[in-house]
Amino acid sequence: MAQQAVAQHAVSIRLACTAFSISETCFRYQTKLSDDNALIAEQLIELTEENSDWGFGLCFSYLRHVESHCWNHKRVYRIYCELALNLRIKPRRRLKRHAPEPLKEPIRENQVWSLDFMHDQLSDGRKFRLLNVIDDYRREGLAIEVGFSLPTIRVIRTLNQLLEYREKPLLIRCLAQQCCSGPEFISHEFVRWATEYGIRIEYIQPGKPQQNAYIERYNRTIRYSWLSKHLFDTLEDVQYYATNSCVAVLLRHYNHERPHQANKGRPPLMAA
Repeated sequence: MAQQAVAQHAVSIRLACTAFSISETCFRYQTKLSDDNALIAEQLIELTEENSDWGFGLCFSYLRHVESHCWNHKRVYRIYCELALNLRIKPRRRLKRHAPEPLKEPIRENQVWSLDFMHDQLSDGRKFRLLNVIDDYRREGLAIEVGFSLPTIRVIRTLNQLLEYREKPLLIRCLAQQCCSGPEFISHEFVRWATEYGIRIEYIQPGKPQQNAYIERYNRTIRYSWLSKHLFDTLEDVQYYATNSCVAVLLRHYNHERPHQANKGRPPLMAA
């Protein structure tokens, strides 16, 4: 209204500002377009296209800690909303549950490793398994082994390959319930192998996945960032995708680039 009065009725700026109760600074203010906004929008679109399961938190943590940008989170979130990149959040049923016991967090690397199996199926319905191994200290992914069957000997072989270039852990946490994970972790061979290396095995209680929460959260990441995005025809495709390309790329992406909230938004290998 003040601008219209000045332009059409030849009223002075001071008089127009006084009449409409605004400051002259407000009247003379001109928005400054920033090229950073276009850069922010471009990087947000690129991130969400490459990582369709990432929300604003992971995108902002990646820009802040991996790309080292100093953009304010309010600014990035405003552009994120303008681009309509928000993920749809499925409402959860609120159930009354007893508070779980806090999980003991290791204070250094190679103190506690966690092991767990995952299951998926090929396009023809045949099921295969994955053995995941992580270091609980910084949630670092160590290995992913794929096969129709993963007997104890393959579990031990995977761990021996890790021990060729890593210090042995003090403790291995795994599940001892046969109906969920199979007998591999409670077999005599596995117990004998751990005894020879002086590694203590800690079995979680049946029906208490929160006691192995670190690798359960890791399994979810593997499920939504890899398995749910691809449909494999043969186990050879899975093994090639895993051993030759994907796992190397996936573990590198998970350990070096993917922000982790437990590390204050930093990837596992960038955490202090």
